[in-house]
Amino acid sequence: MIGLDTNVLARYYVASSDAPSQQQSVLARKLIESGKRLYVSKSVVLELEWVLRGYYKSQDADVLIVLRHLQTLPNVEIEDRLGVEQAIDALADGFDFADALHHASYRQCSSVATFDDRKFARRAAARGWKPLVKVLV
Repeated sequence: MIGLDTNVLARYYVASSDAPSQQQSVLARKLIESGKRLYVSKSVVLELEWVLRGYYKSQDADVLIVLRHLQTLPNVEIEDRLGVEQAIDALADGFDFADALHHASYRQCSSVATFDDRKFARRAAARGWKPLVKVLV
């Protein structure tokens, strides 16, 4: 099994006009489409979302297309697939992906402590997320 770094996935999904990036895109495509068993950690998925949104200025809809496609690759195993799937669904529902992935990673906890009342705790409560997201006061 081969673990993939964020930059390999970014080169696979993002077209670039400079020669080095084009060469890397070819190599990334060749590896990912080779059928070899590949592994993607959830921290790489988190970083991929950040790179797409932050560096490449991709819209949430485009980020969702990439993340959902990654889920469908038959030779790619994703760490904590259930948690990543929950976070992707939450992104589609307007949540911050990082908050959603962190929350999904705390499934075994009784609650999640935060200071983020408006964008995270209130919205999570409105959706009935478990574990409960509690604001420290």
